[in-house]
Amino acid sequence: MSQQTSTNNSSVSRQEILEVASLARLGVDANTADSYANEISKVLGLMHTLAGVNTDDLAPLANIHEACQDLRADIAKHDINRERNQSVAPAVEEGLYLVPQVIE
Repeated sequence: MSQQTSTNNSSVSRQEILEVASLARLGVDANTADSYANEISKVLGLMHTLAGVNTDDLAPLANIHEACQDLRADIAKHDINRERNQSVAPAVEEGLYLVPQVIE
């Protein structure tokens, strides 16, 4: 690949796509290479924008739900109306939901 890479700007050229496709032995034509270059350039542009965001005062998260997940109390309720719930099921037999067999 050429020494002029897309690290300085947020764009990828058709030629770069074709070179990588050739190295990976992928059959990519010129029109597809143009499309890939355009889409990858958009993603790199977004990454460049995100890199500019000031995150100094933000604590890292291991899971997005740590910050905003409000959970209800885990209390058992015995007010389940089986007939009402099963009235909308596609197939029910003797109080059980019937599902299609997926393993032969």
